Amino acid sequence: MAGAAGFSYVGLNNQEIPGNLGKKASRQGLVLRFKPYELELRHVFTIATSSRKTTPVMLTEIEYDGVTGYGEASMPPYLGESHETVHNFLSKVNLAQFNNPFLMEEILDYVEQIAPGNYAAKASVDIALHDLTGKMLKQPWFRIWGLNPEKAPFTSFTIGMDTPEVVRKKVEEASPYKILKVKLGMDNDKEMIETIRSVSKTPLCVDVNQGWKERKMALDMIYWLKDKGVVFIEQPMPKNMVDDIAWLTQNSPLPVIADESVQTFQDVKKVLGVYSGINIKLMKCGGMRSAFRMVNTARALNLKVMIGCMTETSCAVSAAAQLSPMVDWADLDGNLLISNDIYDGVTVEGGKLMLPERPGIGIVRKV
Repeated sequence: MAGAAGFSYVGLNNQEIPGNLGKKASRQGLVLRFKPYELELRHVFTIATSSRKTTPVMLTEIEYDGVTGYGEASMPPYLGESHETVHNFLSKVNLAQFNNPFLMEEILDYVEQIAPGNYAAKASVDIALHDLTGKMLKQPWFRIWGLNPEKAPFTSFTIGMDTPEVVRKKVEEASPYKILKVKLGMDNDKEMIETIRSVSKTPLCVDVNQGWKERKMALDMIYWLKDKGVVFIEQPMPKNMVDDIAWLTQNSPLPVIADESVQTFQDVKKVLGVYSGINIKLMKCGGMRSAFRMVNTARALNLKVMIGCMTETSCAVSAAAQLSPMVDWADLDGNLLISNDIYDGVTVEGGKLMLPERPGIGIVRKV
């Protein structure tokens, strides 16, 4: 049943119940709310496998004792989740059985076992729970984790595939950023790079989204890209071409980072010897708890670490940014690519991530 402002509520006995955003949760348990939302992108977003102008998300809230934590599930096409699948999953989540939000391991273990997969849906609960508990502790999560916000890196800004005229316009709009992420993997890769280099000398990283299919061609491209000021390569070949990717990484003059090849905590050890590092995204791995584990495991294995995002509001991007002082590279621009963000959160100054001194994940609603 839909409540006020389009939110659905899950309360006692795992039943959807009506309510309003101003009501207080019972001290007997947590109340979960969620509603669908559609993100509008500023430009058509094109990668090697698809194009889109919108991204569906599910906005979540968890309330306890009058305090509300915010979360989000973002559902780009390749994740296989949708408004319907996330709604169905969240309708099964009975947080009313928990009367202490600080039992996070117990709560998130319960959410994990409800059904396999559904990682974006699970992330929406995980993020809201972290936001809630951080607010109750009156501390941001980077401080709870003992991280120094001054060590947050510069974030890349994504340049999707497009005509040379539009690409030049996008690059000019991204002039404050210290590194640009370029989508490659089609037959115009060199044209894309040459177009950018005609208007900018900013360092680049490239995301091929599994677009290259032959390892010798891929290696030749990487050497060419290195000469063009590229600093690392993300997911150059299809994830099932493990032997070819391992060969490419061994011979590459640049780090090769796994994206589609690594999703959850269980995948981190599998990329050892195949890639130079991993790209962690909350929507892929199930949220902040899993991402924190992945960073620490990757560091123990001497892997490079990147923290990334989907097209998301400032809610999920700010949640990911809490981890950013731990990583080598950040690609946290998903909120900057949309025109209808409803939160204020992490900002970017001179290309550097600036973590807000607010409790939880550091966001406030704008509307």
